[in-house]
Amino acid sequence: MVVAESDETLIVEGNHYFPPESINREFFSDSPKTTVCGWKGTANYYDVSVQGDTNPGAAWYYATPKDAATEIKDYVAFWGGVKVES
Repeated sequence: MVVAESDETLIVEGNHYFPPESINREFFSDSPKTTVCGWKGTANYYDVSVQGDTNPGAAWYYATPKDAATEIKDYVAFWGGVKVES
């Protein structure tokens, strides 16, 4: 199942960040989880649900990144079992 698709991802620290308009929103729901990166700021998370299975916190984005990371504002990256193909 494809949850996001783009030829214009940004790669930061080895992670592909997908433009916000490239994700298929039907698979995403807001998660209460947040983490903090020293140079990017506070990351917000999405739970990703496909075919009845939910992967909590499998996607993250920076809604209000620090100045050094403004290029990835609202871009979405994945981990935790989500396969990214390029």
